[in-house]
Amino acid sequence: MGNKWFSALASFTASRIFVVMLILILTIIWGYAWVWMKIGLDYMGPLTFSALRFSVGALTLLLLLWGLRRLTFQNLYWKPLLILGLLQTTLVYALIMYGMRFVEAGKSSIILYTMPIWSSLLASYFLNEKLGLRKVVGLSLGMTGLFLILGVDLWKQQTPSVIWGESLILLASLCWAVANIYYQLKFSGQDRIQVNAYQMMFGAAGMTVLAVLAEWNQPVVLSATSIFAVLFTGVPASALCFTIWFYLLTRIDTATATISTLLVPFFGVMFSWLFLGEPLTLVMVCGGCLIVLGISISALSTTQAQDTFGPSAERKL
Repeated sequence: MGNKWFSALASFTASRIFVVMLILILTIIWGYAWVWMKIGLDYMGPLTFSALRFSVGALTLLLLLWGLRRLTFQNLYWKPLLILGLLQTTLVYALIMYGMRFVEAGKSSIILYTMPIWSSLLASYFLNEKLGLRKVVGLSLGMTGLFLILGVDLWKQQTPSVIWGESLILLASLCWAVANIYYQLKFSGQDRIQVNAYQMMFGAAGMTVLAVLAEWNQPVVLSATSIFAVLFTGVPASALCFTIWFYLLTRIDTATATISTLLVPFFGVMFSWLFLGEPLTLVMVCGGCLIVLGISISALSTTQAQDTFGPSAERKL
């Protein structure tokens, strides 16, 4: 009975539907996290919030590794892990959180998720991933949906502070794309939980240094709301979701994985409307439909099944 149950579980986790479920879990949690990232800015500086968030996330993953008896500090690629942590965690989220001081949460998520464009282009060059017609069409539909949600007001009479915030978040999307390619080049086939734990540990340390330097005199208000914001963005949105994200990068190609994340700003806009009172228009709804259509065309029908248990075979470069 035990062998049959294990075989059934292995078959399910190797299936397309399992990958689709992970994508939905990831995008819903990340979409909702934008609400709590915005709320967190009411209680502390953006760098302080991010330092606390990723410290909680890193500690969660290190405790998990310890419980699984996989916590080790030997024979690890420390320099690449440091680079990945500073790039993926410190730089990306320092730019995002500071930019969100001037930009609505929903629109911040939209700007960030221009990332699939940069990731797809970089993957085609550095990872030799081909952008077939299906992916190009899906990416085009998804990005059209994003720009519809963003609205024409992005280019109309914006204040300098808003333009500055949007520029920072766009730069964050570029950094995230570079981090995706760097992970594929350096860590394909490695223990995903270990990679995520150690890169987040380094990223949290880097964010803490920035917070001390830039926000030493800024108040930190601890309340049930601010603590929940840190815990939610730290545990499910960071520890869990980035582990899922690195896993997806080993199960499906970079373009497919990144295009799938176009659902995040759709959920981000919806949750920001529900919980923050940010505007929701017919154009945003139409944009969301285009995003879902683009993902259906380019991602879900091309999911590749690979071995789930143990490291995947390294990508041929």
